[in-house]
Amino acid sequence: MSVTSSVLLAAAEKTDENVLVPPLGELIIGTISFGLLVAFFFWKVKPQIQKFYAERTERIEGGLARASSAQAEAQAVLEQYRAQLADARSEAARIRDEAAVQGRQIVAELRAQADREVAEIRARGEAQLVAERSQIVSQLRGELGGVALELATKIVGHELARPEEHGQLIDDFIASLDAGDAAAAAPAGSGG
Repeated sequence: MSVTSSVLLAAAEKTDENVLVPPLGELIIGTISFGLLVAFFFWKVKPQIQKFYAERTERIEGGLARASSAQAEAQAVLEQYRAQLADARSEAARIRDEAAVQGRQIVAELRAQADREVAEIRARGEAQLVAERSQIVSQLRGELGGVALELATKIVGHELARPEEHGQLIDDFIASLDAGDAAAAAPAGSGG
């Protein structure tokens, strides 16, 4: 018998044992190997996993903190924008009010200027009317004097010889017309 047959015989004898229960040597070696594997896990792997989770937690919390600070900053910027918008609205209202006041002042100034120009035009027109009236009156006096002299000559029947008497006669006649005197013909008749 050889070594192979003895191994076969030993295997046949052991077949009477329970297959579900491992041999004691294998159980001890398996337990020691498992213990070493758990020790290696707690010695090398667990710190790496804890470090990874710590970094991840830190990144998440940092991201949340950054998001929170960004949200607070955005809220501050929004409040600043709203304040600037309110300031701009109040400034626009103030500018509109100032423009309305200035518009009323400009209208008042233009009206005052127009009133002054109307007064100046009226004064020039009145002065021109007075000048034209005096010119027309003097022209009419000359013509009226000539007509009065002709009438007086026809009434008296002869022409007056002296020109200085002509002027006196014309002035008297016009004065009597201005006064509305009905006896204006008396000085003209007595002059001849």
